[in-house]
Amino acid sequence: MDKTKKDRAFQLFLMLSGVFVASLVACNLIFKKFFSYYQSADTDINMVVSVGIIAYPITFLVTDLISELYGRKLANQVVFSGVVVSLFVLVLITISDQVSAVSFSPVDDGLFHQVFGNSGAAITSSMIAYLIAQFIDVRIFHFWKKLTNGKMLWLRNNFSTIPSQLIDTAVVLLVLCQAGEIGWENFWPFLGAGFLFKVIVAVLDTPILYGAVYWARRYFGLKENEEISLY
Repeated sequence: MDKTKKDRAFQLFLMLSGVFVASLVACNLIFKKFFSYYQSADTDINMVVSVGIIAYPITFLVTDLISELYGRKLANQVVFSGVVVSLFVLVLITISDQVSAVSFSPVDDGLFHQVFGNSGAAITSSMIAYLIAQFIDVRIFHFWKKLTNGKMLWLRNNFSTIPSQLIDTAVVLLVLCQAGEIGWENFWPFLGAGFLFKVIVAVLDTPILYGAVYWARRYFGLKENEEISLY
């Protein structure tokens, strides 16, 4: 690979890492708003999830893409960077919550605390689940990649993301319920609704992953199962 394409491969990696971190931080900040993505008028079924779930599956898509193109080592480094950034954001929120708002501030102390005051519990639960799920996702992804000799991308994408998403959803809810942020009676309904939503997204994003990998392999001149070396 010539220097120009190697520089662009590095730029692509930086952009993917940026999307990953932005999605991770966003889901931890917007988690308090809930919506229903399916409700049946004939039954009691009401699939309620946090809006944070919109951003979170993107992190798994990005780590799968980085794993496929750049390898397991860089994927794990991006996962770890997400922890550092999230903790840094938590420190900033904590400091901001302690600073008193002036009288003409559009957002007063009470409203700010209501929205961001419990971010510690959210980020803590998210980070515990995130670390477990993401490292499992990367490990399973490369297990299937090795087993299939780099073929069947759809299999390693879905069969790494789906089990890791189940673990992630369960761990987040367990920590939030234990912290009193969510009632225990909501554990199973939220687990079912959240996991189903993530499975649907995982299936739908498979063509996106295929398209991105196909383009990258052609653009950078990669052979099947070949990974980009940035060093």
